[in-house]
Amino acid sequence: MSFTFRCFDPEADAELLHSWVTRPYAAFWGMQSATVADVVEEYSKIQSSGHHHALLGLDDGDPAFLMEEYLPVLSPLAGLYAVQPGDIGMHLLVAPPAGPPRTGYTAAVMETVLARLFAKDKVERVVVEPDARNHKIHVLNARLGFQPAGEVTLPDKQALLSFCTREAFHSARAALHSSPIRQGASL
Repeated sequence: MSFTFRCFDPEADAELLHSWVTRPYAAFWGMQSATVADVVEEYSKIQSSGHHHALLGLDDGDPAFLMEEYLPVLSPLAGLYAVQPGDIGMHLLVAPPAGPPRTGYTAAVMETVLARLFAKDKVERVVVEPDARNHKIHVLNARLGFQPAGEVTLPDKQALLSFCTREAFHSARAALHSSPIRQGASL
């Protein structure tokens, strides 16, 4: 795996993203009935907002995931928790596997995304608000250092608000890489 990032292009990449967000595994993304035009419209708004940005993650040059970063103070989270300086929000959608699922792949993607966010000097804490019913992502979040802060009601879902500090991420990352199971497994 060799992950890189490029800016998501709403026009050029909409068909690809549409093929991801309308699959059953992406139900919590909230775009099950979206059209390609809906994807273009939504991501054009995101890319032009000035406070919310989408990146396409590539694995050896092939589209593999979508990440979004946003400023919580300018999001639906504003007023639902005490935003701190250095907070950045994150959304992540991993592409459906092209072949057989690879053990640890989603964790490797998430680790790469968090490393990218924490590489920014001003970022001290990553904020996520996945659907409260999305238990798979809660497990992955905890594994990478996120601590739940409780449920919040957003316009489109009941969400589990969670935070990952820079220190918690580095500790979780070190634990992941020192695990005998992890050392013997390919991501």
